[in-house]
Amino acid sequence: MSTVTDSPKAPTTQGDKPRLSDRAKAEQRLGWKLAMPAFVVMLAVTAYPILQAVWNSFFNYRLTDPDNKEFVGFNNYIVSFSDSVFWSAMWATVIITVITVVVELVLGFIIALVMHRIVLPRRTLRTVVLIPYSIITVVSGFTWLFMYQTDTGFVNRWTNWIPGVSENYDWFGSFWPSIFVICLSEIWKTTPFMSLLLLAGLAQVDTSMEEAAKVDGASWVQVLTKVILPNMKPAIMVALLFRTLDAFRIFDNIFIMTGGANGTNSLSGLIYRQTIDRTEIGLGSALSVILFLCVLVIAAVFVRGFKVDLTQGRN
Repeated sequence: MSTVTDSPKAPTTQGDKPRLSDRAKAEQRLGWKLAMPAFVVMLAVTAYPILQAVWNSFFNYRLTDPDNKEFVGFNNYIVSFSDSVFWSAMWATVIITVITVVVELVLGFIIALVMHRIVLPRRTLRTVVLIPYSIITVVSGFTWLFMYQTDTGFVNRWTNWIPGVSENYDWFGSFWPSIFVICLSEIWKTTPFMSLLLLAGLAQVDTSMEEAAKVDGASWVQVLTKVILPNMKPAIMVALLFRTLDAFRIFDNIFIMTGGANGTNSLSGLIYRQTIDRTEIGLGSALSVILFLCVLVIAAVFVRGFKVDLTQGRN
């Protein structure tokens, strides 16, 4: 008696990647066709500024003295890496990025779980959660500045029971208190963005898998770590990637609250100081290229670290 079997596949070695089916290849081609117009427009808009910044970074070029433009090669990069101000800005940027992204991931996931489980006022809750994110960053920054100032703020009067905090405590007088307020303002404003991205990932988790795990005696923690989080891996990667890249380029809140004082200046703030305040176009362009390369490295680390296969199940 004969049986129908699948056609034999060509032997593959352990290091070979699985071959994509015709459907997966067609979807990839369709994806490129749909994304190509936007990609071409973005490239046309951003390619020239990027290339111009790279070109300017090789020159000693001041905007107030354009006739004395001098080619210096990689000297602007050497000056940047050998300056303690650059490393101070890098340290502050990394600290703010790590603290805000980690806290926002935890809080965003909790809020996403609440919005996913709640039934009756779901739309109202999602609208309310989005309010902080809808506020312009400059307005938000000035609001937090007024809240924590010693003369106009009310935070000191409400928290003077905390050891070390009095009505005259200057939150912007040293590094760590300033970082605390900056991070708090960032977390308050952008956690809704993180929660919405994670909510989209929660919606993709099959509820039958959760129910099956509970029937098998799995605890809530086991369901979370073995079922929910693994199936949310693409959404978590996207949320972390977008938010990390945005946090690494922080400028508004620091510029408004501290102006970069007490070692709180970020890389973006340092670029602003060199290009706008000091009109050092060459050195500012070099710092811009360094920031751009840092963003590329962060994106590559996230994509390779998470190893998310978006074509899984379609090959």
